[in-house]
Amino acid sequence: MVDWTVAAAGLAVGVIVGLTGMGGGALMTPILVLFFGVPPLTAVSNDLVVSALMKPVGGFVHIRRKTVHWPLVGWLCLGSVPAAFAGVLLTRAFGGDLQNLVKTALGVTLVLAATLIGVKQWLQRRRAPGGELVVRPALTVLIGVLGGLVVGMTSVGSGSLVVVALLVAYPTLAAHRLVGTDLVQAVPLVAAAAGGHLLFGDFHLDLTVSLLVGSIPGVWIGARYSSRAAGGTIRAFLAVVLLASGLKMLAVPNEAVVAAVLATGLAIGVAHVYTRRQRAGQGADPAWALLGDAGSATAQARGD
Repeated sequence: MVDWTVAAAGLAVGVIVGLTGMGGGALMTPILVLFFGVPPLTAVSNDLVVSALMKPVGGFVHIRRKTVHWPLVGWLCLGSVPAAFAGVLLTRAFGGDLQNLVKTALGVTLVLAATLIGVKQWLQRRRAPGGELVVRPALTVLIGVLGGLVVGMTSVGSGSLVVVALLVAYPTLAAHRLVGTDLVQAVPLVAAAAGGHLLFGDFHLDLTVSLLVGSIPGVWIGARYSSRAAGGTIRAFLAVVLLASGLKMLAVPNEAVVAAVLATGLAIGVAHVYTRRQRAGQGADPAWALLGDAGSATAQARGD
């Protein structure tokens, strides 16, 4: 039976994913834990299954547009697929402390993801795409292993964490190929993590159905209006929400959470004013270049 309250939450998250290409696992998992009282392992298991059904849509778009660097995808998957499955087994090895482990790992990952929203845009502004790209297999496999472990344990990171690592490792990779490569490699990565959670996690079919009922039309709606959305504003909002959610997962006192959110909001405001003045001085269209670019319909199913 469909829980329409959960479906409404899935709809809201789906719209954000469609508008910005990110935020799926990083938003849905803490919403299920903090607002619906779902145990952390159950939230991670069901979110990964939902994500595994959504990501191939965006991957197919990039494959058709030939914006995928296949050698990078291959090396990433060589590390991420087994690591994602191992991440599930690692959480099971902690026995009675399992729920606390997942909750702590999720909190740390959410705080990191919030930070990386800004780091990602900062790196993109300083990269020099278009040069020769030399694939480094060992480093790429290592990125896949670390990303896979985090995704297997928390459902967060297939987009936000891996894409920043790729930005650092391959600064000459064009932006559209970066998005396509990251999204396609995430398909088998999330599928492996979802398979592990189906076998060893805490999957509930009714919860997954409720999430899909809301998230699938939400993604479609968000993608439909992504070209007209203020992507930077939404990404800034995501950074604040993810930070607050992560701190609450880590049992940080409310006063400290409020202080952190206010400080982050102030930093975003200062960055916004500075960027507008800098861009205006260069004669360019003012934008929130530091914290976000326009959402992309082709990135609609990236999730985090």
